[in-house]
Amino acid sequence: MINVSDQHAPRSLIVTLYGAYGRHMPGPVPVAGLIRLLAAVGVDAPSVRSSVSRLKRRGLLLPARTAQGAAGYELSQDARQLLDDGDRRIYATTPPKDEGWVLAVFSVPESERQKRHVLRSRLAGLGFGTAAPGVWIAPARLYEESRHTLQRLRLEAYVDFFRGEHLGFAPTAEAVARWWDLAAIAKEHEAFLDRHARVLHEWRQRTDTPPGEAYRDYLLALDSWRHLPYADPGLPAGLLPTDWPGARSAEVFRGLHERLRDAGAAFVGV
Repeated sequence: MINVSDQHAPRSLIVTLYGAYGRHMPGPVPVAGLIRLLAAVGVDAPSVRSSVSRLKRRGLLLPARTAQGAAGYELSQDARQLLDDGDRRIYATTPPKDEGWVLAVFSVPESERQKRHVLRSRLAGLGFGTAAPGVWIAPARLYEESRHTLQRLRLEAYVDFFRGEHLGFAPTAEAVARWWDLAAIAKEHEAFLDRHARVLHEWRQRTDTPPGEAYRDYLLALDSWRHLPYADPGLPAGLLPTDWPGARSAEVFRGLHERLRDAGAAFVGV
């Protein structure tokens, strides 16, 4: 129903596959199975093998044998923690509430300035906005995942976390517009809607749900969607511009998830 584009990098699709289905399998995913499942979304075998090698070097995938003795890969403990943390964002079913804020304040010696760059990049990737130089802010519910991430990267010695509330002087909605690039985040939601709202509409016109088609459309939608709850930290609706597209894109993803996920599992063999 939708074309695979450059947006769907093979390495990202493999992580998405493990997050959706692979971690629920009783053992390692065989290499032949990975090649079959990625071929269904337009990824060739050499790209699968090279992407798996990169994920192995990053410590996310571990080589293992299936019960039948075939070569395969399973998730490392770090990768499982990463996916478990991500579930709370990716599959959230209720709109975010105003739960206060978590502040990350860091200081890195000049002799280790590369770690300063990694810290900034990782906090941004977790959805933090910049309140001031060296002071990053996010909704309080992101604390646990942020703590896990910095510990995994061995960066916890450089960061202090604080919980709090915004007391002004500017109204919080104005401050939020400084801390995050809301226009850029809105564009990401609109891009998701452009790609996948039509797909959901077409599925809703159908009475059948063939497993292969369901798997393909679901994996591509999930691969697009799972990055969005990190670009968008899930700010309370009262702090966002009117007609914010985030709720609409979340509704489209939930619709695709409910319609396609289980049918896709039959194609995977979970």
